[in-house]
Amino acid sequence: MQRLVIASNNSGKLREIRHLLEPLGIEVLPQSGFDFPEAEEPYCTFVENALAKARHASKNTGLPALADDSGICVNILDGKPGILSARYAGEPKSDERNNQKLVEVLRNQGDRRAYYYCVMVLLRHPEDPQPIIADGSWQGEILLNPRGSGGFGYDPYFFLAGLGKTAAELPMEQKNRISHRGKALAQLVERIRQEQS
Repeated sequence: MQRLVIASNNSGKLREIRHLLEPLGIEVLPQSGFDFPEAEEPYCTFVENALAKARHASKNTGLPALADDSGICVNILDGKPGILSARYAGEPKSDERNNQKLVEVLRNQGDRRAYYYCVMVLLRHPEDPQPIIADGSWQGEILLNPRGSGGFGYDPYFFLAGLGKTAAELPMEQKNRISHRGKALAQLVERIRQEQS
């Protein structure tokens, strides 16, 4: 596997993934470099949506494809917003409106524990019967007032008690090491290394 397409147009994700995969001799290509629409995400689980996105990208490019699906899950809300994290407040997508909605829902709750979750799926070809699947989670709690200016999504409200900071207050390098996506990506890289040896 010398080239693969990332089934995402998120520049932050692309940078992070490229940084970890290129030392393995894998050229990472963005989905935006090809002419096909984004995949539907009709499923109720992260893994099914990631698999659908990877299969869609692989079919449309003829290349191996890597997709992730991730979001924030709040314990007291039975895992919501979950797979709907990016569209929690409806269309068009808006981090600001999503955060406002989540804060309002949790305002009178004593338990605001939450976790970010990410699953990554790598398909060698569209019909790959044994995709490489890696995942990671990151525990925290939701604050009612934002802190920090880094990151994106729910990061200014996602508080890490052990560090005394929100995800938006962490330096990018540190966040990439300890986040849900960082953990999933490290697991994925290890699986690829095992396959290459």
